[in-house]
Amino acid sequence: MKEILEYLKSCGTFYIATCDGDQPRVRPFGAVCEFEGKLYIITSNKKDVYKQITADPKVEISGMKGGTWIRLSGELEEDTRREARVAMLEAYPELGNMYNVDDGVMTVFSFKSGKADICSFTDAPKSYTL
Repeated sequence: MKEILEYLKSCGTFYIATCDGDQPRVRPFGAVCEFEGKLYIITSNKKDVYKQITADPKVEISGMKGGTWIRLSGELEEDTRREARVAMLEAYPELGNMYNVDDGVMTVFSFKSGKADICSFTDAPKSYTL
Protein backbone atom coordinates (compact mmCIF):
# COMPACT_ATOMS: atom_id res chain seq x y z
CA MET A 1 0.00 0.00 0.00
CA LYS A 2 2.89 2.35 0.71
CA GLU A 3 4.00 2.18 -2.95
CA ILE A 4 0.49 3.07 -4.16
CA LEU A 5 0.22 5.98 -1.73
CA GLU A 6 3.63 7.39 -2.64
CA TYR A 7 2.96 7.00 -6.35
CA LEU A 8 -0.37 8.86 -6.17
CA LYS A 9 1.17 11.62 -4.07
CA SER A 10 4.01 12.01 -6.55
CA CYS A 11 1.52 12.42 -9.40
CA GLY A 12 0.13 15.54 -7.78
CA THR A 13 -3.12 15.18 -9.69
CA PHE A 14 -4.77 11.84 -10.33
CA TYR A 15 -8.15 11.07 -11.83
CA ILE A 16 -11.02 9.15 -10.30
CA ALA A 17 -13.75 7.53 -12.38
CA THR A 18 -17.21 6.84 -11.00
CA CYS A 19 -20.50 5.69 -12.49
CA ASP A 20 -23.48 7.99 -12.83
CA GLY A 21 -26.16 5.53 -13.90
CA ASP A 22 -24.87 4.30 -17.25
CA GLN A 23 -22.52 7.28 -17.75
CA PRO A 24 -18.90 7.21 -16.55
CA ARG A 25 -17.64 10.38 -14.86
CA VAL A 26 -13.99 11.34 -14.39
CA ARG A 27 -12.57 14.19 -12.36
CA PRO A 28 -9.22 15.29 -10.92
CA PHE A 29 -8.30 14.67 -7.29
CA GLY A 30 -5.12 15.55 -5.48
CA ALA A 31 -5.36 14.35 -1.88
CA VAL A 32 -4.77 10.82 -0.69
CA CYS A 33 -3.58 9.56 2.66
CA GLU A 34 -3.07 6.44 4.74
CA PHE A 35 -5.00 5.90 7.94
CA GLU A 36 -5.00 2.67 9.92
CA GLY A 37 -3.41 0.83 7.01
CA LYS A 38 -6.01 1.90 4.44
CA LEU A 39 -5.86 4.30 1.50
CA TYR A 40 -8.20 7.31 1.83
CA ILE A 41 -9.55 10.05 -0.45
CA ILE A 42 -11.53 13.17 0.47
CA THR A 43 -14.51 14.96 -1.02
CA SER A 44 -17.51 17.04 -0.05
CA ASN A 45 -20.83 15.36 0.59
CA LYS A 46 -22.39 18.19 -1.45
CA LYS A 47 -20.69 17.10 -4.70
CA ASP A 48 -21.99 14.76 -7.39
CA VAL A 49 -18.95 12.52 -6.89
CA TYR A 50 -20.14 11.82 -3.33
CA LYS A 51 -23.61 10.84 -4.59
CA GLN A 52 -22.07 8.62 -7.28
CA ILE A 53 -19.75 6.81 -4.84
CA THR A 54 -22.51 6.22 -2.31
CA ALA A 55 -24.78 4.86 -5.08
CA ASP A 56 -22.03 2.66 -6.57
CA PRO A 57 -18.82 2.40 -4.53
CA LYS A 58 -16.76 0.89 -7.37
CA VAL A 59 -14.20 3.38 -8.68
CA GLU A 60 -11.05 3.51 -10.74
CA ILE A 61 -8.14 5.88 -10.29
CA SER A 62 -5.45 6.68 -12.83
CA GLY A 63 -2.42 8.90 -12.63
CA MET A 64 0.79 9.37 -14.59
CA LYS A 65 4.30 10.57 -13.95
CA GLY A 66 7.21 10.40 -16.32
CA GLY A 67 6.83 7.31 -18.47
CA THR A 68 4.80 5.36 -15.90
CA TRP A 69 1.16 5.25 -14.87
CA ILE A 70 -1.04 3.72 -12.21
CA ARG A 71 -4.42 2.04 -12.55
CA LEU A 72 -6.20 1.44 -9.27
CA SER A 73 -9.61 -0.17 -9.14
CA GLY A 74 -11.60 -1.01 -6.07
CA GLU A 75 -14.52 -0.42 -3.82
CA LEU A 76 -14.77 2.52 -1.45
CA GLU A 77 -16.54 2.81 1.88
CA GLU A 78 -17.32 6.00 3.73
CA ASP A 79 -15.56 6.41 7.06
CA THR A 80 -17.61 8.70 9.28
CA ARG A 81 -15.12 8.73 12.14
CA ARG A 82 -13.68 12.09 13.11
CA GLU A 83 -10.21 10.51 13.47
CA ALA A 84 -10.19 9.61 9.77
CA ARG A 85 -11.05 13.17 8.76
CA VAL A 86 -8.36 14.51 11.13
CA ALA A 87 -5.80 12.20 9.49
CA MET A 88 -6.64 13.61 6.06
CA LEU A 89 -6.30 17.22 7.23
CA GLU A 90 -3.03 16.40 8.95
CA ALA A 91 -1.73 14.96 5.66
CA TYR A 92 -3.04 17.99 3.69
CA PRO A 93 -3.28 21.01 6.01
CA GLU A 94 -4.01 23.25 3.01
CA LEU A 95 -7.43 21.57 2.79
CA GLY A 96 -8.27 23.41 6.00
CA ASN A 97 -9.12 26.37 3.74
CA MET A 98 -12.00 24.31 2.32
CA TYR A 99 -12.94 21.88 5.07
CA ASN A 100 -13.22 21.54 8.81
CA VAL A 101 -13.38 18.09 10.42
CA ASP A 102 -16.65 19.03 12.11
CA ASP A 103 -18.29 20.97 9.27
CA GLY A 104 -20.68 18.16 8.29
CA VAL A 105 -19.46 18.48 4.68
CA MET A 106 -15.96 16.96 4.66
CA THR A 107 -16.17 13.27 3.82
CA VAL A 108 -13.48 10.63 3.58
CA PHE A 109 -13.66 7.28 1.84
CA SER A 110 -11.29 4.36 2.28
CA PHE A 111 -10.61 1.53 -0.09
CA LYS A 112 -12.49 -1.49 1.24
CA SER A 113 -10.74 -3.57 -1.40
CA GLY A 114 -8.75 -2.93 -4.51
CA LYS A 115 -6.01 -3.77 -6.95
CA ALA A 116 -3.37 -1.49 -8.43
CA ASP A 117 -0.94 -1.83 -11.30
CA ILE A 118 1.97 0.51 -11.87
CA CYS A 119 2.90 0.22 -15.53
CA SER A 120 5.35 1.53 -18.09
CA PHE A 121 6.04 1.01 -21.76
CA THR A 122 9.28 -0.81 -21.01
CA ASP A 123 8.87 -2.83 -17.79
CA ALA A 124 6.46 -5.46 -16.60
CA PRO A 125 3.62 -4.07 -14.46
CA LYS A 126 3.99 -4.11 -10.69
CA SER A 127 0.75 -5.32 -9.11
CA TYR A 128 -0.53 -4.62 -5.61
CA THR A 129 -3.59 -5.68 -3.64
CA LEU A 130 -5.27 -3.38 -1.13
